[in-house]
Amino acid sequence: MRYTLPLRYVEAINKAGSIRKAAERLSITASALNRRILMMEEELGVELFERQPKGVCLTSAGELFLQMSRMHLADLERVKSQIADLTGVRRGHISIACSQALAASFVPKQIARYRKKYPGVTFNVFVRDRAEAERAVITMQADIGIVFEPTRQSDFRVIHTELQPLYAILHQQHPLGNRTSLRLGECLNYDVALPTSAIGVRHLLEVALKNSSRNLEPVIESDSFDLLRHYAQYEHVVTFQIAVGLDEVQGSDGLVAIPLDLKDVPPGIMSIGQLRQRTLPVAAAKFANQLTEALEQT
Repeated sequence: MRYTLPLRYVEAINKAGSIRKAAERLSITASALNRRILMMEEELGVELFERQPKGVCLTSAGELFLQMSRMHLADLERVKSQIADLTGVRRGHISIACSQALAASFVPKQIARYRKKYPGVTFNVFVRDRAEAERAVITMQADIGIVFEPTRQSDFRVIHTELQPLYAILHQQHPLGNRTSLRLGECLNYDVALPTSAIGVRHLLEVALKNSSRNLEPVIESDSFDLLRHYAQYEHVVTFQIAVGLDEVQGSDGLVAIPLDLKDVPPGIMSIGQLRQRTLPVAAAKFANQLTEALEQT
């Protein structure tokens, strides 16, 4: 930029020790450079350089000019950076890969909240199982991955985790429907509807039963939490979901969400992650911060 030229000229002459050598490095003539320095000195009312037989050196005023110009330039760069950040937040594109449990309610709410402040930002949302969500981040198909029970692929860097307890979802007229908490074994005494083994909720249940004689024997299995939840409206089955997805349950006809005893099924881990060693675009980084705050409140 043209207002950085005076600093460049003074810096070059100070380093070279002569106007001629500095002019060669700046690819201009010595007379043109000398003329510009003289114009600056006239405008400032002081000499910036002391002319000597074998070259030039900075005067006290020149040293002050150089110091203050560097500070001014640093301030200018900060302003430029902040303007670029502002542009990146207000206009940009964010790609998300998320687990099934988050797709129905949590992620749409967070996108709407973000776009209310920054309507120029657009989104892609890929609903993936936990391994595929991490892979989407690693291959840069997605900026951010929101994964329940991550498989911890090496290039998936977790930037925030939040514990999520498991709930049994069933119809209020189910024999267990009036309970305030449930043991996993009680649930397995009835027909269960379960997500597929690639999904984090199923993984959590399988780990909980690893040293048990009980097995998971679903009467219906699906990679859609919506289907499982709606099926519980038509048959007395038990299905399962994490806390962050319970908004959908509260609005479903006749369904209740009952927490599982933590002695049977410890909380699972919800992770927000990005590609290791990647600097996220400004808009994506800001959205990741919003997701972190929202998960902390669930």
